[in-house]
Amino acid sequence: MKTFKTLLIAASLLLCTHTFATNAPGRTECIAPAKPGGGFDLTCKLVQVSLLETHAINSPMRVTFMPGGVGAVAYNAIIAQRPAEPGTIVAFSGGSLLNLAQGKFGRYNANDVRWLASVGTDYGMIAVRYDSPYKSLTDLMDAFKKAPDRIVFGAGASIGSQDWMKTALLAKEVGIDPRKMRYVAFEGGGEPITALLGNHIQVVSGDLGETLPYLNGDKIRILAVYADKRLNGNLANIPTAKEQGYDLIWPVIRGFYVGPKVSDEQYQWWIDTFKKLQQTTEFKKQRDQRGLFEFNITGNELDEYVKKQVVQYHDMAKSFGLAK
Repeated sequence: MKTFKTLLIAASLLLCTHTFATNAPGRTECIAPAKPGGGFDLTCKLVQVSLLETHAINSPMRVTFMPGGVGAVAYNAIIAQRPAEPGTIVAFSGGSLLNLAQGKFGRYNANDVRWLASVGTDYGMIAVRYDSPYKSLTDLMDAFKKAPDRIVFGAGASIGSQDWMKTALLAKEVGIDPRKMRYVAFEGGGEPITALLGNHIQVVSGDLGETLPYLNGDKIRILAVYADKRLNGNLANIPTAKEQGYDLIWPVIRGFYVGPKVSDEQYQWWIDTFKKLQQTTEFKKQRDQRGLFEFNITGNELDEYVKKQVVQYHDMAKSFGLAK
């Protein structure tokens, strides 16, 4: 009898612990580390909508914007000022990891947050205005090779960013020193598109998901997507850089991390929630609408992926003289 009572008490304690661990945070917030309109905004909105539609949370998730350094300001703020907030997740991308690899996040490194979950992968792309004389990537690169100073590239990040790196790799493909490129850095993915439509720059180097809202209405022409093969559905008409003779493939992970002092129970709640969310129809619909493709990893698996990518990006940056 005594043994039975002991087992009953233990089971009750486990049940209480499980109930506590699966309670959603009372207040949820997604920080997009840029101005509205770019990839971080899209990433937060994807989760904001699908979490509510699947009833994983009871009230809408707040989306706030914290621009600066393609994630550097948000990274520092979460670690130093808000390390234990259970309901706060922060968006990151491959561009964040590239800057992290170059030491642009200050004294912090990839070990200083808890990597949570990916929500998909985007792909790099290069685009011009719809009325541009450049109808293909070959047209653009031929003109760039003849007169590098006459074409202005714009992107949502500084020299050394993934958008700059993608453009620099194209320049190397045609024998142009990347330092001779005319490159204008903006804060966030929405601003260079606005500049392109205003005819202030000739080319945007960015991510496919950021340009999808502009493809209807003959505003923008995507010259190439940096995928290993053509994408499906409505995007099947966009040629890859590879098929046009340029060996450039650049997937862009999108996902989230939480503060370093978020408890194991709270961290596990988010992992379990994302694992369930990634399998729902609502989430898949929202992901597809934002031009993202399936890439679902969480917790330790994501942690390993991120740290491996940071090492690879560091080596690439070092080859351009951008890292030690």
